[in-house]
Amino acid sequence: MSKNLFEQLKFDENGLIPAIIQDHKGGRVLMLAYMNAESLAQTVETGETWFWSRSRNELWHKGATSGNTQKVVEMRPDCDGDTLLVRVIPKGPACHTGEDTCFTKPDDGEHQPHSETGIGGVLDQLSAVIRKRKLARPPDSYTTYLFESGLDKILKKIGEETAETIIAAKNSGQKELTSEISDLLYHVLVLIAARDLSLDDIAAELRNRQGRPARKPKQG
Repeated sequence: MSKNLFEQLKFDENGLIPAIIQDHKGGRVLMLAYMNAESLAQTVETGETWFWSRSRNELWHKGATSGNTQKVVEMRPDCDGDTLLVRVIPKGPACHTGEDTCFTKPDDGEHQPHSETGIGGVLDQLSAVIRKRKLARPPDSYTTYLFESGLDKILKKIGEETAETIIAAKNSGQKELTSEISDLLYHVLVLIAARDLSLDDIAAELRNRQGRPARKPKQG
């Protein structure tokens, strides 16, 4: 079975393939993660899901810390072989927020601060998730990793993302620049939460600046 499965799969240029995790009994999609050849082999061998963490650059066994493991019932690729469907029997919640699925609706998961789809609403929602993870410190979470690593690590990441944004801005590709700016904004939101500020504090400061005389450029 495993050999035949490997032959059907098409891993991307990074050696990864997206894995859609589905509840075997109810059919509900629980989460989406990435596997490489090693994590797939571990999944086949142990009968429980293993993934590859792109943020930490390492293997992780789902539920190794939380106990919320997933027993594999079936694995099959899609028609193109570039996505893997994994049907499981979950033992506990799939999402590190404590929800059964990572794809919760606004009325069956955590409260969504705003329903608007503009950048303000998106930042507000992301900020709320970051603050929740600061308090709960769920395992297998990159946000948890940043908070537990401390302020210096967060500042270092902001510096790295700023440099990468500058480099991307020098290039012609819009997609790369969009991605780097998104990474930078996320890490700035983590800093805001780490220092117990809020987006309302930032908004108030920006409103106070409206109507002020323009600053004169420095000479020399």
